[in-house]
Amino acid sequence: MLATQIRQKDAVFYFVAYPAEDLLRKVRFISRYYGEGEQIAPEAVPEGDEIAQFIARIERSEKAFQRTLSRAKVRAIKNFYETAVTQPPIPGTILLFTNEKLRFEPLGAFENVGDLQEPQGKYLIIDGQHRLAALEFYFRERPEEAGTVHVPCVIFDGRSDDFAAEMFVIINSTPTRINKSHLVDLYERVSWAAPDKRFAAQIVDWLYRESDSPLRYRINRLGGRSRQEKWILQAELFNEVHRWVSADWAQIEARGNSKREAERYYEIVRDFFKAAERVWGRAWGHDDYMVTRSVTLKAMVRVCADLARTDEEPAEGRVERWAERLAPWSELQRDFRAEGFYERFAAKGQVERVAKIHRRLAAAIGLDSNRRG
Repeated sequence: MLATQIRQKDAVFYFVAYPAEDLLRKVRFISRYYGEGEQIAPEAVPEGDEIAQFIARIERSEKAFQRTLSRAKVRAIKNFYETAVTQPPIPGTILLFTNEKLRFEPLGAFENVGDLQEPQGKYLIIDGQHRLAALEFYFRERPEEAGTVHVPCVIFDGRSDDFAAEMFVIINSTPTRINKSHLVDLYERVSWAAPDKRFAAQIVDWLYRESDSPLRYRINRLGGRSRQEKWILQAELFNEVHRWVSADWAQIEARGNSKREAERYYEIVRDFFKAAERVWGRAWGHDDYMVTRSVTLKAMVRVCADLARTDEEPAEGRVERWAERLAPWSELQRDFRAEGFYERFAAKGQVERVAKIHRRLAAAIGLDSNRRG
């Protein structure tokens, strides 16, 4: 199918004018929708499909998705499809997700226009389930019009479940969608997952809320009440902490008492950032520097993991000991100025940039960034 490839920062996704009949065959509804005497039954969500389970849980718990309101909303949208003539029935895009990596082949001299392969499975609808449900009922009554409608769609492919969950929460966190009092943030999403994910999520939660955390209220939980400036998305911080926890998981399980182990890891990260705050000085939290931006914070979590594997104990005096170890960072302030930062740490995307910053910070304190426990 013909698609336009769109690049925004490190993200790559696609815009497609999808023939309505084809699209409705390729999407799966994970909530029940009602028409006049008809319904769309939800597809079963496999146990391993965490993102579909996440969205289904929100929709079952959120008043806006209950049966009566869902029926009224679908009826209203369907009525609009019936009455719209010169106006486009679906002027806004539907957001779709597939964890399959889709093949894109540019056409001729056009680098960003080409043929996009459809996924083998069905798309998950990040935004637009009501519109597509209404379209399904509309075509059941007027099948002759199905061939005249193309639906504008944005397709995200080959991404992680965490990416799709984050996108869903961002899109649905306005007052006109999921009510903010019912907003389920990403921490709750991962807390339903495997033990190592719950473990990492607990650490991130403490980093957000505990009074002794240098990151308190600086983590963007997509609905938190604090008005403080946020430094990093919860999902980004979670991914880094989980990366570390996954590497150490065998030792963590062997020690038992996961709550105490989670507290121990929290205390390590807390002490590390306390030490880092001391050595960065005025650059810490300053808009003219990139020290407390997500790309550097993620790299620092990796340094923390490296340092903990070689110098975790004793816990007493750790902040002072690590502040002395990290002291060379105070001489790197110039490198971490916001002006020219992306040229000094040139990279194809954030993944590569985080790795480069990690190597730079580790080398400055004589730490092997390639070491694994």
